[in-house]
Amino acid sequence: MKELVEVIAKSLVDHPEEVEVIETSKDDAIYIELKVAQEDMGKVIGKQGRIAKSIRTVVKAAASKGDKKVIVDIK
Repeated sequence: MKELVEVIAKSLVDHPEEVEVIETSKDDAIYIELKVAQEDMGKVIGKQGRIAKSIRTVVKAAASKGDKKVIVDIK
């Protein structure tokens, strides 16, 4: 999951070298924290959060094979 989020985020931003993805696993959930440069935040979130919602939807679809819930947090 980490690699998927990283590839998507790097394709959206102007500063791909500043994209950082941290994946942690707790109980029955996988937490993915996405950090981007401050000036790229709008590109990752999108108008009315549409791009962020799309990223979460793609990640949840990719994780549907497993039993764990995936939570993507953008910071």
